Amino acid sequence: MVQKTPSTRPGGRQATVRVKTAGKRSESSTRWLERHLNDPYVIEATKRGYRSRAAFKLLQLDEKFRFLAPGKRVVDLGAAPGGWTQIAVEKVQCNREGWQVVGLDILPMDAVPGAITMQADFLEESAPQRLKDALGGPADIVLSDMAAPTTGHQQTDHLRIANLVEAAYDFAEEVLAPGGVFIAKMFQGGAERDLLARLKRDFAVVKHAKPAASRAESSETYVVATGFRGGASAD
Repeated sequence: MVQKTPSTRPGGRQATVRVKTAGKRSESSTRWLERHLNDPYVIEATKRGYRSRAAFKLLQLDEKFRFLAPGKRVVDLGAAPGGWTQIAVEKVQCNREGWQVVGLDILPMDAVPGAITMQADFLEESAPQRLKDALGGPADIVLSDMAAPTTGHQQTDHLRIANLVEAAYDFAEEVLAPGGVFIAKMFQGGAERDLLARLKRDFAVVKHAKPAASRAESSETYVVATGFRGGASAD
């Protein structure tokens, strides 16, 4: 029997939802809400029980690069509300014998069955060790979908996000097993050059990808580094 893999791109036509401006909601908020409610990825995520449309970004990245597999140990940074964590649990087939997916976010999130989730600021000194303790060994994959709160100043915002990605890789460099994978959300702006140089030094292959589920107007992209040349000695 051949099992057909569900498409990672929503299909079919949906009735358009119209939202009226009401109460204290501004016209711009109304437009955002209308776009959100009519987003095919939002609709499909609701159908499948995913917590966010972002789940499809990870599905599409995995469809292209094939890094999630049964038995892999995964760290999900910037996990809330849990869409990526859900996909990771499904793909690595977590079971009661051991925790294979660990998710962390500064925001609260409901528990994801099959994963350890924790609320903490990743930049706090204690956070990396908490993640290591939860993993109980080296990680095969470190995912970072973290984004810093925006200030409205483009250069400042880019630097803050670049610093987060740098911190995510500092952690990944310590915990990844040989052959491991690092995937992180980035925004183009120039500050990421030093990080890319490090990744090209430490991984066999480094590529950029923009999943179809990423909004067209967004400048976000993902760096996908595979074949880690180092070796973790997770404390």
